Amino acid sequence: MLIGELSKQTGLSRDTIRFYEKQGLIAVGRKERRFNNYKEYSERTRERLLQIKRIKSFGFTLNETADFLTMIENKQASCGNVSVKISEKVTLIDQKIMQLIELRTLMQSGVENCLSCCTPDDDRENCPMLTTDLISEKM
Repeated sequence: MLIGELSKQTGLSRDTIRFYEKQGLIAVGRKERRFNNYKEYSERTRERLLQIKRIKSFGFTLNETADFLTMIENKQASCGNVSVKISEKVTLIDQKIMQLIELRTLMQSGVENCLSCCTPDDDRENCPMLTTDLISEKM
């Protein structure tokens, strides 16, 4: 099938399919080209793209996705191995959530500091939150 049909069947854009090919996640050999040099994508390629899409839907990066694909090819994608990888990702997500909570708290504090140090009539050109090291001043 041509890339347009492959795009429809997988729900991936043509650019995404081409990108995955450039990244080595899918391969199209010389034999899989038409006389006019159009690429002819196989059912196997379609299935692989759907695997990539499924893995990416869990939030895995392309490198992590490539690792999973290698595991699948080598028949090493057992439930035990996959659950370890997913658990590692959950840990990273939990860490990111904590970082975001800390950032949110810092930003809320920044808003409160801005509103308490500045008034609408303040003639300063720049808010001290951005121009003064308030953290060291509080110490």
